[in-house]
Amino acid sequence: MAWVFSGQLRVERITVAIANLPPSLQGTKLVQLTDLHYDGFRLSEAMLAEAIQVSNQAEPDLVLLTGDYITYQPEPIHQLVRRLKYLESRAGVYAVLGNHDIYHHQAKTTVTEALTQIGVRVLWNEIVYPLGKELALVGLADFWSREFNPAPVMNQIAPQIPRIVLSHNPDTAEPLQEWRIDLQLSGHTHGGQVVIPGFGPIALLLPILRRYVPRPLHKWIPFLRECYQVVDHWEWGQGMHQIGANCMYVNRGLGTYAPGRLFCPPEVTIITLARAKGTGNREQGMGKPVSLETGN
Repeated sequence: MAWVFSGQLRVERITVAIANLPPSLQGTKLVQLTDLHYDGFRLSEAMLAEAIQVSNQAEPDLVLLTGDYITYQPEPIHQLVRRLKYLESRAGVYAVLGNHDIYHHQAKTTVTEALTQIGVRVLWNEIVYPLGKELALVGLADFWSREFNPAPVMNQIAPQIPRIVLSHNPDTAEPLQEWRIDLQLSGHTHGGQVVIPGFGPIALLLPILRRYVPRPLHKWIPFLRECYQVVDHWEWGQGMHQIGANCMYVNRGLGTYAPGRLFCPPEVTIITLARAKGTGNREQGMGKPVSLETGN
């Protein structure tokens, strides 16, 4: 049933040019996985196994997980980590938490401890340098948590240092414009799940529906209320986006809510880092996508 509602897994390959990227990190390969919602219903075992296999076959330098490993109850994380422990990467697996990972009482602690036990480093308003001091990896607290406060974190990084930011909710790209962000990796939206080709996520129609549909009828329109609350910027629902001088990629995720996906397949993202051409300052090449390639 999970396969029927979600469609086949899609592998997205992108190359991102980063200013000041040291020559030694040219060609660095990252894999992003997000929004697994592992609860026995929203993600099939077959698709999870396929996603892990795709990631391992890419032979990444880093695997980056951007949140929502569970849906409501935290207990499924213990079974999920038995699968995720097979993820392979040269310099480790790093993660941030999503809103579902902190929703239930004790979920944050349970999810963090379970991931930590298999060697996944969970970042909560932290900076690490798994590939050396010339590239910072930042993991922020979830946008909906009381601890989302990027200033004390971002202000620790010298302006000339490239940085990749893991932030579950793409709406964070708006306040993060205050700092240099060479590449932000987010999830949360599931790509909108239902996409109108040539238009975008059907959720982009929500403001129109809310304006013209009588309020008493809102509850009878599927997901009108829920989708409206997911993000403010549905135009950033999936793919690569330039927000001011910063660059963000939004992964469509693996898990699927009912009624399912349409023209919005679940995703594993393989990202290759490249040195930006030119003088290497912020305006000339920071976080610019060089190429986008889609394939299974």
